[in-house]
Amino acid sequence: MLKDMSAENIYIVCGHTDMRKSIDGLAAIVQQQYKLDLFSSSAFLFCGRRRDRLKVLLWEADGFLLLYKRLEDGKFNWPKSEQEVRSLTREQYIWLMQGLSIDQPKAIKKIEGRVDIC
Repeated sequence: MLKDMSAENIYIVCGHTDMRKSIDGLAAIVQQQYKLDLFSSSAFLFCGRRRDRLKVLLWEADGFLLLYKRLEDGKFNWPKSEQEVRSLTREQYIWLMQGLSIDQPKAIKKIEGRVDIC
């Protein structure tokens, strides 16, 4: 969903958001409630109570872009903690889009160099 966009930062607005809100309503949440800069190179993700719909608000050079995704079967593994916004890495964003939790345990570390096993 954000593969080709130039957003340097990805923020997830935890808890549920009224999905009837449009650009202005979502922008007000970002500015008034979380005091974040809407006009930075950032994408803001919102999810509804049923967790099967997602909206992304993104500022481009000439205006806002609002993306909407509705899952036909399944739910997003969305953090439930209300009144919180979190910064996501690209990897966490991919996990979220795949239905996984953004709080995955650490991946297995790659071994530097070769280890001989007897």
